[in-house]
Amino acid sequence: MRHVYFRGSAGLIWLAAAVVSGISGSFETAFLYVILGGVFLYSAYAAWKKEKDSRGGR
Repeated sequence: MRHVYFRGSAGLIWLAAAVVSGISGSFETAFLYVILGGVFLYSAYAAWKKEKDSRGGR
């Protein structure tokens, strides 16, 4: 379960970095950070769902 927390936290950090980059005007970097954040958050969600399904939905 720790890997889900790590991936979720990393995804949120990447999204925060995207906001900071967008505010500072570096839109190319902000776009990259949004993609990275999305990938991390999606992988965290997929791992969480897989683990939840393997436990029988408890």
